[in-house]
Amino acid sequence: MSVGDLRVVIVGASRVGFHAARGLNGHGHDVTVIERDEDRCDEVSDAYVATVIRGDGTRPDILRQADLERADAIAALTPNAGSNLAVCVLATRMEPSLRTVMRVSTPEGAESYEEIVDETIFPERAGARAAVNAITGNAFQSAEVLPGDLEVLGIRVMTDSPVAGKTLADVALPAGSLVISNADGGAIPTPETKLKPGRTYLVAVEPAVSEEVRQLFQG
Repeated sequence: MSVGDLRVVIVGASRVGFHAARGLNGHGHDVTVIERDEDRCDEVSDAYVATVIRGDGTRPDILRQADLERADAIAALTPNAGSNLAVCVLATRMEPSLRTVMRVSTPEGAESYEEIVDETIFPERAGARAAVNAITGNAFQSAEVLPGDLEVLGIRVMTDSPVAGKTLADVALPAGSLVISNADGGAIPTPETKLKPGRTYLVAVEPAVSEEVRQLFQG
């Protein structure tokens, strides 16, 4: 599936679905939203981010209105995991080539659907990550959770930290960690890259070494 000019159907216009539609539209993709609630339909329509179909996305006649044969992907993003699964199963029966994305209720439940849908998302994890970042401040932030257990951290080098002023070649990072970029993503670091106090770096870590990496960068 090409990443440009996608035709995407989103079922569910709650906060997650609405912002997904807005983001996709902002990247130039063609978005159709299916939502049963009239007020939410009006909100999406007023934002001019998607074509809106009012109805129940678990019904075949409603899905047909979204022209699934022309779509590249369908994302079931309602708060109800059962409804989301039903949407994805029904959509792939109608159009087997569709990429399916399903919102799940718990991160532990994601594995249960791996053989049924192409991708699962748990948006509450991103919300929790943002809350932690806001509470703890800017010195140590969780930037992204990757598939599996890896996480990308944004860590600021403190003036009195053990790594301040040293090159990566001189820093004994624990196994299971890797400095991948400055926070602005401007360049991939080399062994000669110097870790400057006050600057934030993106570090991929395994959970077991997250705290050790934090102590190295912040003292």
